[in-house]
Amino acid sequence: MHGPVLKQAAISDSETLNARYTGLICAVAALGGLLFGYDYVVIGGAKPFYEAYFRLTTSTQIGWANSCALLGCLAGSIVSGAASDRFGRKKLLLLAAILFAGSSVFTGLAHSIDQFIVARILGGAAIGIASNVSPTYIAEVSPAAWRGRLVSLNQLTIVVGILGAQIVNLLIAERVPAGATAEMIRASWNGQWGWRWMFIAVGAPSLLFLLSALFVPESPRWQLLHGERARARATFARIGGASYAQAAVETVEATESELAAAPKGAYFGAFRRVLLVGVVLAVLQQWSGINVIFNYAEEIYRSAGYGVNDILFNIVVTGAVNLLFTFIALRTVDRWGRRPLMLAGCAAIAISHVLIGSAYHFGLRGWPVLVFTLLTIGCYAMSLAPVTWVIISEIFPTQIRGAGVAISVSALWIACFLLTFTFPMLQQGLGAAGTFWVYALICAAGFFFVRARVPETKGKTLEQIEKELNA
Repeated sequence: MHGPVLKQAAISDSETLNARYTGLICAVAALGGLLFGYDYVVIGGAKPFYEAYFRLTTSTQIGWANSCALLGCLAGSIVSGAASDRFGRKKLLLLAAILFAGSSVFTGLAHSIDQFIVARILGGAAIGIASNVSPTYIAEVSPAAWRGRLVSLNQLTIVVGILGAQIVNLLIAERVPAGATAEMIRASWNGQWGWRWMFIAVGAPSLLFLLSALFVPESPRWQLLHGERARARATFARIGGASYAQAAVETVEATESELAAAPKGAYFGAFRRVLLVGVVLAVLQQWSGINVIFNYAEEIYRSAGYGVNDILFNIVVTGAVNLLFTFIALRTVDRWGRRPLMLAGCAAIAISHVLIGSAYHFGLRGWPVLVFTLLTIGCYAMSLAPVTWVIISEIFPTQIRGAGVAISVSALWIACFLLTFTFPMLQQGLGAAGTFWVYALICAAGFFFVRARVPETKGKTLEQIEKELNA
């Protein structure tokens, strides 16, 4: 018993860790999150203009154009699981960067709705890869004491990307005259060119991500599983010194040997239980309803009485609140733990959705809707948004972490597609109030699931989590 305890202490000791190097390589991986956030949300500000340009009028056309990228997200997340387990995390980060750069330009150059759809799906594939590989890579290179905040760094960059897209949209778009018709918008600079530059603008950070990713090391845990022991030791040594590297290599190898010797039935039974947690949390993060506020902000605020210019400003405000509360998550996820934040988030988001629904039900317009949506976003930003990615990146065994994360993230994108595609129809059938009350019920159910099934992983190494969850 003494050997494992000493090794655990050695690889958890923060005094010898190289914070600058560890933070740098995690920040490079997190650039995938920044591009994820920008590319995913930029469509919200461009929506009034490309819809006018392509003459989209029915709820089906609008829903498809707004959600088609999610099919690419699903495809990218599925492919990236097996590919990252086979070829490594670094190669997939590079592929995501290339797809981000190419799809942003192709979307901006689209002159037919079919070209637009294809380009958005390619961008979605980049998002799907980044959403899988970036948190996985960060989790595998992070020391246990810092893993929560470093994986949450990926969420922070997602939020920065979201806010960046919202600010770029606001700066690019010229003011729209009150009462402008769809044809007036189509004939304007916004309708012809402005929305194109909103998409093309992400090309520059995509190239930065590509160049930076060339210089980060491969995940040392992946290297150990593929016989690259010397390279893995060297990377661990740069993170925490020679003693840290020795302890980390021995602990990873010992854990994998123990699990390899365990009965296969017990191993796969434990994996199914962990997979259930990952999939449900991924679906919950989406069906909490937050992404409709981002993707359909224009419709939500327009129905609350705001004009186009005020809508664009409100969208930037939502991004700023999202960023502020993500910083709170960074400071608390390794202090308070994963479970308390998830439980508080589910409860608070449910209450916030009830308030939004009530505002619509009683005909309140203007600032009440804005305040309640900001409250919802703040609660989400410090709980479900970052912590879901942290837990999903931690709970799977190293041998199949890429596949496990891929399945969970694929479930996330399926849930996100259903959420985004069905929102216009739900709103038409149930009204805005009924739609947000449905999301409140989902969050309440999520509260009870987290309380019953989600383990606490704060301060534990990936190998310790692996042993406990497979016991």
